[in-house]
Amino acid sequence: MDFNFSDDQEQLRDAVRRWVDKGYGFERRRAIVAAGGFDRAAYGELAELGLTALTVPEAHGGMGQGAIDAMIAMEELGRGIVLEPLAQTFIATSVLSQYASAELQAAWLPRIASGQALVVLAQQERKARYHLDQCEAKAVATPTGYTLTAIKNIVPAGDQADAFIVPARLDGQIALFLVEHGAAGSTTRGYGLQDGSRGADLQLVNTPATLITTDGLAALELAQDTGIAAACAYAVGVMDQTCAVTFDYLNQRRQFGVPIASFQALRHRAADMKMQLELARSMSYYASLKLGAARDERRRALSRAKVQLGQSMRFVGQQAVQLSGGIGVTDEYIVSHYFKTLTQLEMGWGDTLHHLGEVSARMQDQAGVFA
Repeated sequence: MDFNFSDDQEQLRDAVRRWVDKGYGFERRRAIVAAGGFDRAAYGELAELGLTALTVPEAHGGMGQGAIDAMIAMEELGRGIVLEPLAQTFIATSVLSQYASAELQAAWLPRIASGQALVVLAQQERKARYHLDQCEAKAVATPTGYTLTAIKNIVPAGDQADAFIVPARLDGQIALFLVEHGAAGSTTRGYGLQDGSRGADLQLVNTPATLITTDGLAALELAQDTGIAAACAYAVGVMDQTCAVTFDYLNQRRQFGVPIASFQALRHRAADMKMQLELARSMSYYASLKLGAARDERRRALSRAKVQLGQSMRFVGQQAVQLSGGIGVTDEYIVSHYFKTLTQLEMGWGDTLHHLGEVSARMQDQAGVFA
């Protein structure tokens, strides 16, 4: 299989990397964290680069690119541990373009493409853990449409978003709805997350909503898999830069008159970090390539990728902190921020043990089919 990127994809990588290096330095990121973890101006700069339009169909003002292009963008954003939730834009685009009515697509996809609207997925509930079919939110049909009553937690940039994609039960089945920010009966409570980004709790009480699809579980699975692929790519970028910073430190730090990078034990640990990074990179490619596969094949592939990425993220993050010594856990040193980001990524969209169980269950189901 040819894993070489096209000239256009390499140009996309270069453009995003230049913006991260020149426009999203560590000091700017720290200022955004101090201000709450989300900067509309930075999100607007992503839109100016064309990233919010990347996967939006051309018919709605987008570029009509695919999962590999999204992967490239997320990997480069990971190098700068960019806080603004571009992954949510890819998720919303995927769900709306494949499940929403033509009218709803025309109303929202052009706004998403231009960066005027940030639409985020609000699926997490306290009792659900990582199970998508666990949903207590209720939808009721009314003469003028639908209303929702729900409490959703850890919604990415929820108090800054322009609209939410919300799963709720309608006649006993999970359906997906679009709820505009500030709609009657809706409230948000924002807060900072462990990695410095912004989350929020969303409460809906008889809030007006627009139906996206009654096939909500299938759409929600697609949303999760898109999110996992984006998280995998982002994590590769974070780990790549973590390794670079750590190896540079090992080459500069001296003991007994020589760089500590010359110590065999530390060289072995650095080699193990590099190996885990490359394992993660290959599985990130695998995840993005499988986004267009049939549902069962796609779900197996994304769980496998999340297992490997989870193991790699934990190893690379912990080794980087240990090899950096005492400064590795200080707020002034960027490695501590890489570590926090990797820790949160490992827990998102289902942690490693959850997806290990998913892979095992699907293998057992497949074995039963062939028995």
